[in-house]
This record gives sequence, C-alpha cells and structure tokens, in this order.
Amino acid sequence: MRFRSLSGKEIVDVKQGARMGMLGQTDLEIDTATGQIKSFLIPSYKWFGMKKEGEEIRIHWEDIKKIGEDMIIIDPKD
Repeated sequence: MRFRSLSGKEIVDVKQGARMGMLGQTDLEIDTATGQIKSFLIPSYKWFGMKKEGEEIRIHWEDIKKIGEDMIIIDPKD
C-alpha cells in the first residue's frame, strides 16, 4: 500500500468512538532498518488550531484493525 492511498483518511478509535485526526496531519515513525511504518504521531491542538508543544498521540501500526475507503479504524491496547 502506498502512503498516498492512506493520506486523507480519518483515524477513528473504536473504543472511544472518537475521531483522532486525519492521516496527512500526522508524522510517521519508520523503522530505518526495514522501511516499515512503526506508528503514526498525531499532534494535539489547542483552540483555533494552535499546536500544543510536546503533546502528541502515538498510534502503533499493530493497533490498526481496518483500513477502509474513508477511514482507519484503530483499537489501541492502552
């Protein structure tokens, strides 16, 4: 799967029933030895889109349960 096919998808937490953000507004953590995605890093935002420094949500690749046409469903272990 190519990154551009993931970009723009909404990330949804199945346990909380909450939107976590959109892929494309995230950073990727990549294993430099294998080139595989280890996790997505979603920044937290204050009111009016101002970024909170140092705060982010980490979603591990193994927490992804389904990649659909419009969204990515996650089920975090913690």
